Amino acid sequence: QVQLVESGGRLVQPGGSLRLSCAASGLIFRDYLLSWYRQAPGKERESVAHIGWSEDATIYADSVKGRFTISRDNTRNTMYLQMNSLRPEDTAVYYCQLTDGATIYWGQGTKVTVSS
Repeated sequence: QVQLVESGGRLVQPGGSLRLSCAASGLIFRDYLLSWYRQAPGKERESVAHIGWSEDATIYADSVKGRFTISRDNTRNTMYLQMNSLRPEDTAVYYCQLTDGATIYWGQGTKVTVSS
């Protein structure tokens, strides 16, 4: 059974940093493309960052480019989102997503609040 467990979300001040994690089990992690999405209150879920099978293949939303970094550790079956220079508009529930092109799995979400 596939399980995704997210962690790392919390309250942080503007300008601060957080690292989100998403640990996967029940699948062959290295075969999956990985993404982070977020959903702010009252808004639709939006794409934040994507990473391919290679750590060099990354794509970012314009709103986070230069501040966020997505990465993967295939030895730990875990993906990460390093978030720096956080802004109040980054406040949202963050979700990890894994797909092999045929099946999509979502994490349960972890809440990030950026506020002073």
